[in-house]
Amino acid sequence: MRKVFIRNGKYISALFLMFLLVFMGTSCGSKKDIIYFQDIESYAPNAVDKAKYQLRIVPNDNLLITVSALNPVAAQPFNSVDLTGSYATGLEWKGYLVDERGEINFPVIGKVTIGGLTKAEAEKLLENKILQYIANPVVNIRFMNYKVSVLGEVNKPGTYTINDEKLTLPEAISLAGDLTIYGQRKDVQIFRMENGEKKYYTVDLTNPAVFYSPYYYLQQNDVIYVKPNKAKTGAATINPSLPVIFSAISILVTVTTLIITLTKK
Repeated sequence: MRKVFIRNGKYISALFLMFLLVFMGTSCGSKKDIIYFQDIESYAPNAVDKAKYQLRIVPNDNLLITVSALNPVAAQPFNSVDLTGSYATGLEWKGYLVDERGEINFPVIGKVTIGGLTKAEAEKLLENKILQYIANPVVNIRFMNYKVSVLGEVNKPGTYTINDEKLTLPEAISLAGDLTIYGQRKDVQIFRMENGEKKYYTVDLTNPAVFYSPYYYLQQNDVIYVKPNKAKTGAATINPSLPVIFSAISILVTVTTLIITLTKK
């Protein structure tokens, strides 16, 4: 009887250990799958930098456009607020919404196509048009709706409004509280609108090439999606009652071990 207990106890203990190792294996990831920007020291000297910051105006952008000149009164008709008056508390700036044709309806001038232009190009275009009415106009454009969304396996998913109109992919990940341990770093997806078409790109955050890629700088309204890794997707398919089963097996092993210990005496 004693030998049966010992043999069964060893069998159950081994079985429990096997289950435990399999379960732990599904939640472990390789170091190569977790660390960002690996071997950047050896990569950087030979890298070709394609990361060019070039924010372009697209339909549905909301733009704050101000016009100034040596004569503020002459510039006033081209502004949506009175720049000659006092800056009272609660002053609201009215933006210019870029329509689907890439046009805005600008005071005095009328319809102006600025879609597809950079800020600098649009400012120059407006200055040349306003120059017909006033001397030495200076146009300043700011995006009022520059935002990106970060979804998936990050600690703080959400939509983030950016004030300085310049954001990199690592900065967006940082705003979202970094990837969780389950985030798939080698397959981060960026969704964006380009020339009226929906496009997506895949970026590997473990590869330092991300610093030199065309997707290092984000565009307004980009969506970043971090997919779950195999450990997370595998855990999602595991029977929800599995922890209860493990607990039951653990109790069984404990009881069996206790019985074996008592029978030895």
